[in-house]
Amino acid sequence: MSGPEKHSLTLHGHRTSVTLEPQFWRAFRSIAGERGQPVNQLAAEIDAIRGDAGLASAIRVYVLEWYQAR
Repeated sequence: MSGPEKHSLTLHGHRTSVTLEPQFWRAFRSIAGERGQPVNQLAAEIDAIRGDAGLASAIRVYVLEWYQAR
């Protein structure tokens, strides 16, 4: 298992860094592709609904719930 990787995203015109394990990055990119949208757009949607959770945690939960719903 690889360690977490930091990647930059643009949310609402501002750059931010998110650190996720490679497996979550792959799944997140795959979901964005299935939805026909850029990763930054999906991240912005998650950011808008995440409440007090950190963005990385919110993305992990989103990915988990996406695959559980299948």
